[in-house]
Amino acid sequence: MSDTLEEVTRAQLRHGLRIAALLVATAIVFGLGLANLLHHLDTHESPLTQLAAFAALGAVLAGEATLLVRGRSWSRLRGPAIAIVLGASALSYATLPEGRTSTTVDWIFGAANWVGIVVLLDRPLRTAASFLLAHELAALLNLVLLDDPSRQALARLATGSVTVIGFPLCLAVVAAVLRGLSAAAAASRREIEQLRVAEAVAAESHRRRQQRFAELSATTVPLLEGLADGSLRPEDPVVQRRCAIEAARMRRLFAEGDTVANPLLHELRHCIDVADRKGVVVELDARGQWPTPPVAVRRDLTEAVLIVLATAASRARVTVVGSADLVSVSVVANCGEVNVPSPVTPGVRVEALNTDDMVWMEARWQPIRQRTS
Repeated sequence: MSDTLEEVTRAQLRHGLRIAALLVATAIVFGLGLANLLHHLDTHESPLTQLAAFAALGAVLAGEATLLVRGRSWSRLRGPAIAIVLGASALSYATLPEGRTSTTVDWIFGAANWVGIVVLLDRPLRTAASFLLAHELAALLNLVLLDDPSRQALARLATGSVTVIGFPLCLAVVAAVLRGLSAAAAASRREIEQLRVAEAVAAESHRRRQQRFAELSATTVPLLEGLADGSLRPEDPVVQRRCAIEAARMRRLFAEGDTVANPLLHELRHCIDVADRKGVVVELDARGQWPTPPVAVRRDLTEAVLIVLATAASRARVTVVGSADLVSVSVVANCGEVNVPSPVTPGVRVEALNTDDMVWMEARWQPIRQRTS
């Protein structure tokens, strides 16, 4: 909320600066400029040309006012607008009486500069400075090429240029400073957001590590402690079976954080990998399509598989069959009698069948019944 208010405040400042520049330019053009034009209109070689130049500046100011009302910028029209301003200056100087450059008769010398700054107010400072230099160059060329460049005329041009260039340039500097502050504030806000995201990611990673440790502490940690203190012997088949089960559970736990299209099959493959490392030949067959089960449901569905695979002697087959209203994970392997796991999720049922040295176990989940319940 504070970031949004800050952005709105900066936008309001930029909008207010544009309004202020437009008011200043309008006052100078329609106040001082128009007064000088009308007062010396009869001294110009072509009064209609001077009026046309004035109308061009007025049209640009009207365009700026329209854009302000609509909350838009000049965008692609900026170039044509500046061309109109410089064209109006050239048109005015072409019919300016000789020896009147930078005098009160030269009304456009102190008017076109403000109109151009209004158009370029949201552009880089070098762009505004380039326009002011171009406007100054137009007056200088008129003095050098069309007038008698006397020392007095050059001094008058230099003196007038202080205000013609200086005041509009100050306004452009203020606008550039505000843009710089706005950009710096936006960059700082992005850095703060990145730090917040990094802290949130670190906190979430820490929470997940603690959760994984809590999930392993009930079975894996006692097994490791028993192996460390010598109370459990690695050559014991029961201990080996427990190690295989815990290894499969750890691989499944790590696989739960992966982003994959089918998390259930992805976690089953990690459970099967533990049996493959023992030399057990495991076949995996998947049929149908099913909704993604929650993590707790996937653990119940894969628990039977990893327990059977941990005790398989040489071969096993895992079958996954799914639809919109039923997901079944079954495993058959040549192993001894195993304990049937008790599902934690109410919607999961586990069945087992032992025949001689073969064990078949199936876990079923009905997502529709679980949601309706």
